[in-house]
Amino acid sequence: MESTEKTSLFERFNNWVKSSVMLKLITIFILILILIIPSAMLESLIHERQATRDNAVEEITSKWGSNQTIGGAVITIPYTIIQEDDKGKKSTVIEYAHFLPENLNITGKLIPEKRYRGIYVVMLYNAQLHIEGFFKKPNVELLKIPKERFLFSEAFISFGLTDMKGIKEAINLKINGVPKEMNSGIESKDLFASGVSCPINLDSETINFDAHINLNGSKEIDFLPFGKTTKVTIESSWGTPSFVGASLPDDRQVTEKGFKAVWNELHLNRNYPQQGLGNFIGTNYQENISASNQEAIPTKVAAELPSSFGVKLLLPVDEYQKTIRSTKYNLMFIVITFIAFFFVEILNKRRLHPIQYLLVGFAISLFYVLLLAISEHLSFNIAYLIGCVVILTLIIFYTQSIFKNTRITLIFNGILALLYGFFYSLLQLEDYSLLLGSIGLLIILAIVMYLTRNIDWYRAYNNREE
Repeated sequence: MESTEKTSLFERFNNWVKSSVMLKLITIFILILILIIPSAMLESLIHERQATRDNAVEEITSKWGSNQTIGGAVITIPYTIIQEDDKGKKSTVIEYAHFLPENLNITGKLIPEKRYRGIYVVMLYNAQLHIEGFFKKPNVELLKIPKERFLFSEAFISFGLTDMKGIKEAINLKINGVPKEMNSGIESKDLFASGVSCPINLDSETINFDAHINLNGSKEIDFLPFGKTTKVTIESSWGTPSFVGASLPDDRQVTEKGFKAVWNELHLNRNYPQQGLGNFIGTNYQENISASNQEAIPTKVAAELPSSFGVKLLLPVDEYQKTIRSTKYNLMFIVITFIAFFFVEILNKRRLHPIQYLLVGFAISLFYVLLLAISEHLSFNIAYLIGCVVILTLIIFYTQSIFKNTRITLIFNGILALLYGFFYSLLQLEDYSLLLGSIGLLIILAIVMYLTRNIDWYRAYNNREE
């Protein structure tokens, strides 16, 4: 008798487990939590591949030339000050006064070049720059320092260049029509961490300068608007530029064959005057160590200046950024797929095992691994299409063996195909992704509510097919 009661109790519990909708939903929720683990691993894998790409890029740019920031021309005049320490001992220290040009005109042509390191593409350029303008004779009295303290015979003119490795030929400089030889390095580090300079005679009331610079760099080139009026004109055959910095071009023409951009800046557009002492423009420097050479000596490069502007030569598609964006929808994709699976159970009266849910979830997660791997060799769009076809084919054969009903299999996989198309649209319509996503989720909810309007949830599994 006792054995019969135990058997009956076990059977009732077993029947409750098989027929409980709530228990099934809890099980599905637990499965979704389990699938969050591979989703997190996916993002880690993408970031790892992105870091590998960045190291390959750094290895090439460290030898070719990094992002370049062009500053100058600047006239610098040393002056002396007397300092007294705590013990009353006096010493003479040399400081520097800097003067910016009245007019600065830069015209340049960027010649883009792609280099490859394994499967990775690096965007390089050669910049052919013509820099001209003029100074008024420096008026040191504005600085409120006794004139006799200035060392006029040691004055020099300088140009700031971020990465000296990029200089491809001697810099041709003319001062008032007289050729000058530029020297590597700048005596004062107030404004530039690196660059070129040469002595200058300050006898003339107007000092004209004219320089030609042939410079290699990578990805981005920026300019400092040091002139009281500054005009920068840049053109290139690269068709996907991104204009960056404190100001956008006043005039720009961008086509598939290239671009031309013109900036016109006034001294009123920046927060420093035409002359000053020391680091009066507020330059910050940051350590720059090549990622490809950990034993390299750290060099200082100018950090982003509030007044700098320029252009980036963007690659048309960053497959890693798009893949990362696509993985954001992985969890939503799994949830909607499991909902579809669940309603196949309810409407078709055919029970599915949690392992079957889990295998389909893993297949969906594997799509993003395929997308990442293929997009490193082909375009993102083609990679997305191939990944969809492969995963849908896999799921079609698997669900057909489960449902044993071609109509249900085609409907279920049609839903998955629509989801892939929907999420692809979200990736393409970046500015409208929130709007489109909200509308899409609303439609999905409406469909679910419509299909379940007549279901008796208390008896959802009753009379199911075994």
